[in-house]
Amino acid sequence: MQNEAEIFGAVLKAARQEAGLTVEVLAERVGVSDRYIYRLENNGKTPGYAVLCRLIRELAISPDLLFYPEKPAQDSEVDTLIRKLATCDARAIEVAKATIQSLIDTAP
Repeated sequence: MQNEAEIFGAVLKAARQEAGLTVEVLAERVGVSDRYIYRLENNGKTPGYAVLCRLIRELAISPDLLFYPEKPAQDSEVDTLIRKLATCDARAIEVAKATIQSLIDTAP
């Protein structure tokens, strides 16, 4: 049976890989060393609150995956998009809004 730190490490690694990020890139974006990310993913290390928040935001992870791993994931695509939008700057939000409006306007 996995402990909480092992579950966290597995979720973190899967989310990082799904995002297409290397350990080095994620570490830079979150403001920690790549060695620290390796320890989180593989050695049962758990982050402090500030790093945890930055990881959740950067990877658009549902906190439920971390805090309730036994609960079946019922994450909708809309929920995922909303979390990803939360990581965008103002310009990216404007581009996303224009893209969505264009899709709506051209839908059959």
